[in-house]
Amino acid sequence: MSQVSSSARNGAATGAFFMIVASLAFAGSNLLQSALPTPVEYGGYGMSSTGMAFWQYVIASVLALPLILRIGLGNLRTSHPIAHEIRAFVSALGVHVFVYGFATGVPIWQMVTLLATGPLFIILGSTLFLGERASTVRIGAALVGFVGAIIVSGVGAEGLSWAAFIPVLAAALWATTDVLTKYLSKQGESPETLTISLLVLVTPNHLLILLAVWALGITSPGLLPAGLADNVFALPGGTALALLVLLGALTAAAQYLMAVAYKAADATYLQPFGDLKVPLSGLLGWIFLSQVPSAWFWPGAALILAASTVIFLVESGRRRSLSMA
Repeated sequence: MSQVSSSARNGAATGAFFMIVASLAFAGSNLLQSALPTPVEYGGYGMSSTGMAFWQYVIASVLALPLILRIGLGNLRTSHPIAHEIRAFVSALGVHVFVYGFATGVPIWQMVTLLATGPLFIILGSTLFLGERASTVRIGAALVGFVGAIIVSGVGAEGLSWAAFIPVLAAALWATTDVLTKYLSKQGESPETLTISLLVLVTPNHLLILLAVWALGITSPGLLPAGLADNVFALPGGTALALLVLLGALTAAAQYLMAVAYKAADATYLQPFGDLKVPLSGLLGWIFLSQVPSAWFWPGAALILAASTVIFLVESGRRRSLSMA
């Protein structure tokens, strides 16, 4: 019994460590995603957000090839190819929406914290489309997280621009990806198939979005906002190119570290450690980009982290009760 308990503690510690490092990698990628598309006159590098997202995932996919080969291309066999493709497309679209938010000037601390609306969308999607019953605690915690996101947005204090809704839209798209993952799991798809299908399909879908934006920019000039369709294929040079390569590396590293963490420990236990990317991203934006969080950031972020912690404590207690029964 003591050996089992020691093994569980070691797994929990290992999972927490890798999730914290993954949060650091996510925070670093958020910093670069903010700096690269920011116009040069505002201290950035003026890269198209669409082009940045595409090249980011091209680089990440190349670096993830060993992981892809380790999982095995044979795991791509599936009875639900359309659902897998929709999942990969929505995931890629969420990335493009998210990085465009940075290009519009939304600060890192607000962008990342407003993603906390995601659990509410997941609960809605799982309830409406998968027939799941959400517990009162989960609904309550999601609502608390949503209130925290509203506080961070500065509603009623600093005003709410339309750009603040961009990360909320990204959160809804990524929540759709999570709901589709749950659906495919219920259809019997293995974790290996779910992982490798996303790794293989996400970059072609980034290319599809890039081509669509490029075509619209040519056929309908002025239809798309500035910074979205300009020079989408262009690769930057010098420092910007080095930062883009680093961004791709951090993206691949974050996904790999998160996978290792989930293999070592339960996802519910790891959630609070994953939420550390919110304050870490805000801190990096403050240090490197002088994006000082508003006074509303701190209570809002505290509510979001508290909501995740409550879910963790309640679900951990439930699992202990079930294991003792």
